[in-house]
Parts: sequence; structure tokens; C-alpha cells
Amino acid sequence: MQRLRRLLSNKSERVEAKSFVVEGRHLLEEALRAEWQVLEVFVDPERADSTLAGLDLGVVVVHELQSGVLERVATTESPQGVIAEVARRDFADSVLHGWVLVVDRLADPGNLGTLIRSAEAFGASAVVCTSGTVDPFNPKALRAAAGATFHVPVLVDRRLEDLAQRGFRILGTTSHGSPRTSDIAMVDLHGDVAVVLGNEAHGLDPDVSVHEWVSIPHVGHSESLNVAMAGTVLSYVMASRRGQS
Repeated sequence: MQRLRRLLSNKSERVEAKSFVVEGRHLLEEALRAEWQVLEVFVDPERADSTLAGLDLGVVVVHELQSGVLERVATTESPQGVIAEVARRDFADSVLHGWVLVVDRLADPGNLGTLIRSAEAFGASAVVCTSGTVDPFNPKALRAAAGATFHVPVLVDRRLEDLAQRGFRILGTTSHGSPRTSDIAMVDLHGDVAVVLGNEAHGLDPDVSVHEWVSIPHVGHSESLNVAMAGTVLSYVMASRRGQS
């Protein structure tokens, strides 16, 4: 149980173990559906039959815990009777094509999870995280992604320069209009395109190497959208303009 707690709370533990923990039937079901390797399953004995009903666990070892133990391990108040350890997948850059969503030094796991969910929903080939971005396998990020993490490649510790070298056109996003900023709806979005979102508090470094700056025009009084909201709008624009929606 101590190991599970460490996997839930410690990024370095997840990196070293090359695994992470999912909480609840839905995330377990999505991991199985996407054919990720589920290493072990831990269930509340009083809810084991109903919680695992219909899941194809194959040869995965299922551990029945003593009543109340699961609640003490899980990070949620109601872990739905099951948690599981899942082997991490590391994706090669060869999965990058079409359009990708890039997050640069994003700090909030809930925002990252929401962006992964939106990117997957609107057809991104991958979500790319630069160094300094919160771990996409953080429990809160996994919950916010609602299973999308298992259906779109998430690459970590990548550089914008590497995407540019692969032929991607890099679009930096900003909430501050300027003569050098274009309305996202007016920009050519065909080919290999990377849409980059910055840190919640500071955005993108103004000196970051991008091919073009883009923004979402506002008609209301709000200065800017939350990064997760902005990323969802941008993902929809990418899909609709590229004929994917």
C-alpha cells in the first residue's frame, strides 16, 4: 500500500517505476479498452463483483483489500471501489503529424487533463509537454482527462525546436493583441501545425521561438480565458478548419 501511495503522490516515483495509478472503474475501463498494460488491480471486497463486472482483466492479478484500506490509499473521497497500477507508455516522435497541442510549463494538473481531453476530442495527433510542465499521470490530471490520456499520445519533456525541425509550423498563443498577432480564425491551419499554450500565470515567454502569434478575439470584458478554456476553443477551431469536426 505504501508503494501505491508513493505512485499517487510522487512524480519521481512514477517515472522510476514507469507506471502510475488510476482510480475508479471508468479510468480502468478506458485503460483496458485502449489496451494499456494493467499490472495489478486493487478492490474493496464488498464491491468487487459489481465494480469489476464486465471488465476483461485477462490474467491481471486482482487483490481484495480489507474494508476501508482503499479509501486510505486513494486520493479521492470516493474511489468507486477500485484502483489499478498501469504501465506507462513512452511515445516516439514518429506519432507527431497533422496538428498537435503543446503545453509549455503548465502548472495545474486539472488544466492539463482538460486540455488532453479537448485535444483528443478534436483530433490532435498528440499532446506535447515541454520540460517543467506538470506530470500528465498525476491523479488529478488523469481524472480531468476522463480517460482521454489513454487515447491520444502524450509526449513529455519535448522542445519546441524539435517540433520545428520536424517541419511543424509553431503557433504561439497570447491573450494580448498586438500588430504581430493574428486572429486564429484568419490563419492558415493546414499542414503540420503545433498550437502552443503557455503557463497559467505568465503565458508564453515573449522571446520564445514561434513562427506566428495567434489569439482568440474577445467581445466581452474579460481580459482572457482560462488556459483550459482557451485550449478547448483552439482545439475546436483546429478541427473545424481542418475538416475534422
